[in-house]
Order: sequence, then structure tokens, then C-alpha cells
Amino acid sequence: MRKQNYASAGVIFIICLVTAFFTLTPFLFMLISSFKPGQELQRYGLNLKIDLKVMSPKNYLLLFTQNDSIYLRWYLNSAIIACVQTASSVILSSMVGYGLAVYRFKGQNLVFVLVLVLMMLPIEILLLPLYKLMIDIHLYNTYAGIILPYAVSPFAVFFFRQYTVGIPKDYVDAARIDGCGEFGIYARIMMPLMSPAIGAMVILLAMGSWNAFVWPMIVSGSRWMMTIPVGLQTMITPYGNNFDMLMPGAVLAVIPIAIIFLFMQSKFIDSLTIGGIKG
Repeated sequence: MRKQNYASAGVIFIICLVTAFFTLTPFLFMLISSFKPGQELQRYGLNLKIDLKVMSPKNYLLLFTQNDSIYLRWYLNSAIIACVQTASSVILSSMVGYGLAVYRFKGQNLVFVLVLVLMMLPIEILLLPLYKLMIDIHLYNTYAGIILPYAVSPFAVFFFRQYTVGIPKDYVDAARIDGCGEFGIYARIMMPLMSPAIGAMVILLAMGSWNAFVWPMIVSGSRWMMTIPVGLQTMITPYGNNFDMLMPGAVLAVIPIAIIFLFMQSKFIDSLTIGGIKG
């Protein structure tokens, strides 16, 4: 039995190692290329060759010195939008999911079906009416115009609703008997119990907001309102690609997502070990 366990563990380790290799290889290409001059990339393409004679940190300095340091502005825009959008979506979506799971009201099933329908609709169908709406309410080329359409995520609502259904309603009944208000039940009782779902959604929503491209590109009317994905895309043109800034900019863009993932992953795992019902 132990030999079988060791064998299965070895196979799983090898599979994970191979998967990690293929997952990290593109990032290694990008990291090594970020220290090379753009001419080297145009001449030899992406490669893992480390040549200390041509590699230098000058490309990273260009990000903070050229074009009035506009890359820092793109970074700030992405950070503001990702933080506000993730926080609002987690809070509002968890409230809606909690309400659909705990309360009973007329039209409850219809609301849940509409949430599922919104999940199935491709975002491309909504781009034109959303764009017109942002212009009509004068939110074009603003932070609010980028954030508001995604302030509530249908997928997050569905996820929180399904997770809350599995939580015993005894907690809610006990809190009501103790005189706790409805919002207090949600904030003080249910949110701690929903921490695994919140941890997972923070990772997914933050990654989605940080990497969003289509909607920020459409609703951003100036270079100073662009996010990192949109701004980096402007460095790729039919007349030439600015690899000197593109590669280091892409490397730095990965760092916040990696930090969020690593931090929230530990919180997510820790929260899974805390059971609501013990014994």
C-alpha cells in the first residue's frame, strides 16, 4: 500500500512539475527578453539565451523616463480600477447571492434565472449599448465609466449564492433570536463563513479587472486614461513594435496579480480549514 502511495505521489509530482515548466516558460521568455534591446528581439526573436554583453536594465528605466512617465499613469489607472471594481463586485455580489440563498420572496427564481442568462450572454453583445449609455450619462473617459458596468458580476452572484445555500440556516435563526439585525447577520455572521468564497472571488475578479482589455479600450478617450493592457497594446503598430518598453512593461504588469494570487491563496486555504460546525 505504501509503495502504491509513493508511486501515485511521484506521478502527481512529475505531472505538476511538467505543468509548471510549460506554464513558467513563456514568462521566462518575457523576463529574459525584457533586459535585451529591441533590436536584438527583432533580429533573433524571443529566446532563452542569456547574453550579458547586450542585457541591461535600461529598458526598465525607459518606462519611467520616456513619454512623461505615462507607464506609471497606466499602472495607477489599472490599480485604481482593479481595487475599486474588485471590492465593489465582491461586496455587492455577495449581498445579492446571500439574499437569493437566504430570503424567500416573490420572483426569486426569476431573478436567479436572469443572473444565469447574464452569465451566458457574450460581452460583445453589450458593448454598443453600454458605450452609448456611458456617453449619455457623461461617464465616457472616466474611472466610473470603466468600473460601473462591472460593479456586480453575474458569475460572482451565482458563486456566492451556491456557496451560501450550503451554509446551515441555523446561524441566521440564532442571530435573529439574539436580536441581531439583517445587515448585522450578513456582516458579522455570514461574511466570515463565506471567506473561502470571498478569497476565490477576489483572485478571479482582480485578475479579470487587471487584465481587462476590450471595455477599457472602448471607453478610454485619451492616453492618460488607458490601463496597462490597453497602453501596452499601443506599443504594437504596423510601423514597428517598441519592444524596449513592451517587454519590461509586461513583466511589471504581472507582479500585482502574482502578489494578489499568492496572498489570497494562503487566506483561501486557511479559511477552508476553519469549519462553521465543529464536532
